[in-house]
Amino acid sequence: MTPVGEILRDEIRRDGPISFARFMEVSLYHPELGYYRQSRDPFGIDGDFYTAEQLQPVFGILVAERIRQLRKSMADVEDFTVVELGAGRGEMAAALHDFRYAAVEIGAGDLTTGVSGVVFSNEFFDALPVRVGVIRDGAAREVRVGWNDGEFAWVEDGETSEEIECYRKAYLGTLTEGHIFEAGLEGLRWMERIAAALRGGYVFSIDYGYTAREIARFAAGTLMSYRRHQALEDVLKDPGERDITAHVCFSALERFGGTVGLETVTFESLGRTLMDAGQADQFAQALASGQEKEEQRRRLQLKQLLFGMGETFRVLIQKKSTRY
Repeated sequence: MTPVGEILRDEIRRDGPISFARFMEVSLYHPELGYYRQSRDPFGIDGDFYTAEQLQPVFGILVAERIRQLRKSMADVEDFTVVELGAGRGEMAAALHDFRYAAVEIGAGDLTTGVSGVVFSNEFFDALPVRVGVIRDGAAREVRVGWNDGEFAWVEDGETSEEIECYRKAYLGTLTEGHIFEAGLEGLRWMERIAAALRGGYVFSIDYGYTAREIARFAAGTLMSYRRHQALEDVLKDPGERDITAHVCFSALERFGGTVGLETVTFESLGRTLMDAGQADQFAQALASGQEKEEQRRRLQLKQLLFGMGETFRVLIQKKSTRY
């Protein structure tokens, strides 16, 4: 039993089954024991997974260029700032050195209000805690986490969850009987915080996920855990020792964003975004280093970004307009 597991087990024994959002929150973000709070580095070859930010410097150069393009579309702003959500170990800080830069981590302070610029994130929304629901008799019921026979187990709540049902109706539409889905309520709360903090500018989000039209492909839900570069379906095992993710519902981010003043500018593949960023000689800059070995490494990075991750990940850019 992991230390986080002991905390969650004792809570369930005391109060009964808990929401999966609570299970995921403690597993990932417990102040001392959570997966993202431990001293062990989860990224890279010796960790559990890669993100696009590890493909440096190419990823950083191209993202910085796309942000420059966004800045050009704004009025002249002296305090233009790039805020990065979930900056992790800070791989993007060097690439964004031309801008005023601020990093915001979950549970480590909130967004500063009155920001003019770009709120950027890469694989931030997929790591936010989600509630889990299932369709029974045409309505959504919550699926919670209990403790049974010495292990964590899924427990189907006997009552319809109004909050989850509202999320499903607003963003996911009609689902078939038995369809398991995630309600990204915390993601919507972050969108609201971002919109409130942003005086004017853009929200630039990179992640993997689906639209409402595509959700039929995920009848068993999208939850996954990762350990030593292996994707595992049992997300209740070894809490605190594995990453846990859920695909992002981009339809929810777009539609809810519209209600809090964020207008969708573009929704496209990461590859398309990086191609557009690289057209103004940025590919040459990204690849140039003066050393043949390094340039070969960068060409491989670019290939991975455009044709590997570039086809899997998506980019949602939203705009909050204001007068300067």
